[in-house]
Amino acid sequence: MTVATSGDALENRRKRLIFRSWHRGTREIDLIMGAFAEQHVPGFGAAEIAEYEALLDLPDLDVYDWLVLRVPVAPEHDGPVVRLLLDFVQNRNQA
Repeated sequence: MTVATSGDALENRRKRLIFRSWHRGTREIDLIMGAFAEQHVPGFGAAEIAEYEALLDLPDLDVYDWLVLRVPVAPEHDGPVVRLLLDFVQNRNQA
């Protein structure tokens, strides 16, 4: 029997986050979050992973409204990962 190291645990969390990002339920959010996760989640540390996990627990419509700048990001979720996601979306829209 092998014991998972903390590095293995973080890697497993990263893989789950990428999968969850592609399978949220709303196709528009799946495309945005999936592409973002593939690009950024592999480099996330524990703090970023925790912030992104909390973001994935939110309803699609709330997140989508933030990403299309329909409403401001809720202050309790306005952290570095959300800002990175907003920049990612803005850069994709400009390309």
